[in-house]
Amino acid sequence: MKKFTFLKTYFSPFKPLKLKFYIGKTTIGTPYFLPRVWKKATPKQATEAALKEIEKIKKYNERNSYVDGFEPRIIKPFKDYYDEKIKCEFASPKKIGFDFVGLGWKIKWTDTDFRFEYSPTWSFVFFGYQIAIIFYAPEQDRYWESWLYYELETDKTKTRKERVEMMREKFPQNWTSTIDGKSTTVDYYNVILKKKYIK
Repeated sequence: MKKFTFLKTYFSPFKPLKLKFYIGKTTIGTPYFLPRVWKKATPKQATEAALKEIEKIKKYNERNSYVDGFEPRIIKPFKDYYDEKIKCEFASPKKIGFDFVGLGWKIKWTDTDFRFEYSPTWSFVFFGYQIAIIFYAPEQDRYWESWLYYELETDKTKTRKERVEMMREKFPQNWTSTIDGKSTTVDYYNVILKKKYIK
């Protein structure tokens, strides 16, 4: 259910999300890679992976052979690599199926240093084609990082207006940019909040 938590924004002081629809060949990641499934290795995949591993070690040894005291990595028999790889799983493109990607975020330096990473996305693929719904927010970084603070750090026993006031005080979104020597400061809460919550 955590993947759907972002839907709470529709019932919050924040402006509603906009939807972007995509229909076409599979190109939208979920989130970092195209929709895929993991399957047990086939003999062909295990063979290719084993040969690749051997080649990688050979090249490593060649690149470092001139270094004084360099000890080359030992190349084991092919069968040893094959036996390892046949136990692995390999990613294959998903032919048919849904993916529900929640809001992507992380904490950087402090407990409240929220960082936006990727937008929530719903995806359906069918033999190389994809229908995707991407949930976009105005000023995405400012929006999602502020919403995370509102949702996770403000006192839920208070009213929405009181929580917004706390958020604005403790988690300000005043950003200054300078162009041609002229500085402009924007309070992004005036951009990402619904009108009734703007000062």
